[in-house]
Amino acid sequence: MEFLDKFFKVSENGSTIRTEIFAGITTFMTMAYILAVNPGILSVAGMDKNAVFTATAISAVIATLFMAFVAKLPFALAPGMGLNAFFAYTVVSKMGYSWEFALTAVFLEGIIFLLLTAFNIRELIVNAMPLNLKHAVSAGIGLFIAFIGLQKAGVVTDDNAVLVTLGDMSSPSVIVALCGVIVTGILLIKKVKGALLIGIFLTTVAGLFTGLTAIPEQGLVATPPSIEPIFFKFDFDSIFSVDMLIVLFTFLFIDMFDTVGTLVGVCTKANMLSPEGKVPRVKQALFADAVGTTFGSILGTSTVTTYVESASGVSEGGRTGLTALTVAGMFFLALFFSPLFGMIPKAATAPALILVGLFMLTPILKVDFDDFSESIPAFFTIIMMPLTYSIAEGIVFGILAFVLLKAATGKFKDVSLIMYLLAILFIVNFAVKHYNAV
Repeated sequence: MEFLDKFFKVSENGSTIRTEIFAGITTFMTMAYILAVNPGILSVAGMDKNAVFTATAISAVIATLFMAFVAKLPFALAPGMGLNAFFAYTVVSKMGYSWEFALTAVFLEGIIFLLLTAFNIRELIVNAMPLNLKHAVSAGIGLFIAFIGLQKAGVVTDDNAVLVTLGDMSSPSVIVALCGVIVTGILLIKKVKGALLIGIFLTTVAGLFTGLTAIPEQGLVATPPSIEPIFFKFDFDSIFSVDMLIVLFTFLFIDMFDTVGTLVGVCTKANMLSPEGKVPRVKQALFADAVGTTFGSILGTSTVTTYVESASGVSEGGRTGLTALTVAGMFFLALFFSPLFGMIPKAATAPALILVGLFMLTPILKVDFDDFSESIPAFFTIIMMPLTYSIAEGIVFGILAFVLLKAATGKFKDVSLIMYLLAILFIVNFAVKHYNAV
């Protein structure tokens, strides 16, 4: 205990070992849904659902251990929401590439991000973002995650006339999911620890009576499923193709700003930004997700990133890497309960996603709405994330609006050189997309 206290500087940060461990357990309980959600999403791409479960857990362990021992921050990592959806629904389902092809792009992305982090490029981008946009990123991610949850539950569905509309409110999935939101909401109001995970459990039980949940024949405890079907399954034959270049660029572009956005969102929600709006030990934290993404792709899962739910552990007093170490230990134990997580239906994980979206909204209160040169870019950042189904696109619109409005009103000094360069990059990216479309 004394070694842990000195290594992680627990006492120095005004915390205790007991507090750090409890905070870690709390963080895990609020993000454990990824063990059920990620396999479900990536299975749409044709990947083995059980193997993805194991890859998800192991990649979370590796990345979070790196965060614990190198960055020494109380943040946990796992395959990211949004990025896994882009992997399965866009690259594979919509664009028509194989999941091996997409996995190769994720691997190359991880290597490139390791280099970009080593040369401080990603750190410059994080620190260059205006504080109001950082608050807006958190809120935008919240709406995006909630929208995904509502989709998974069937509460909202697609419509040819108006894009989205209300789903079939009499379907078992919708009824169970909405009941799950109410039950989980009651637990949150009562300040029950692990309310999200308990809500998932209770909703899964309710699914037994509606045919949504099936009890596994092999029991709830089992040896972790083999990752052989997805381990190191790369399509290196296409590594120098134009198709790979296009997909890799898209992954880099989205993940660059997804990661920046999520990391900023977590720190903002947890009040861990410096007075200048900087993320503490940001380079080490960015290395953690780069390492996680690289190893995660080898294991067979989509991009690994810092989780917004880490804020729940911080709110419980977690301040050091010991919190992250505890989360990693919990993910390791979860490996042996794959049947339990595999039986959880989409309707049971949807309430957690919807309410996580609520958690992420609170930084919107810190946006300066009286200054339209600040509030308009913040608004675009927030609204474009769910409407374009992309965190990255929300950040793009927000930064472009910020730079253009500030420049047009003579407030040139409010914009850093990095922001001007990013705006030019985004405009070039739009031009390239238009050219390819034509």
